[in-house]
Amino acid sequence: QVQLVESGGGLVQPGGSLRLSCAASGSIFSIYHMAWYRQAPGKQRELVALITTGAGTTYADPVKGRFTISRDNAKNTVYLQMNSLKPEDTAVYYCNAHRTSYNYWGQGTQVTVSS
Repeated sequence: QVQLVESGGGLVQPGGSLRLSCAASGSIFSIYHMAWYRQAPGKQRELVALITTGAGTTYADPVKGRFTISRDNAKNTVYLQMNSLKPEDTAVYYCNAHRTSYNYWGQGTQVTVSS
């Protein structure tokens, strides 16, 4: 069992930056692939970024070049650095940990991009 707690969301103006954090507990963090998803009102949850156990990364096209996912296995934490934020980035952002048949979610953190 893995518990995930996100933090770092908030209100930011267009063009601004935020750094989301996701702290994991309850299992060996380093064996899980980690990801950030987001869900905007009225839309399906979508993958934002993924980082594998080997630190390989994948990004959704809308965030490429603006967002960076990273992980610190010593701190059991995954991060999402978000730069050049746009109003369309407004959503609840969820942390995800997965491996084989195991899949865990955090409770989500709200990110609102508005002037």
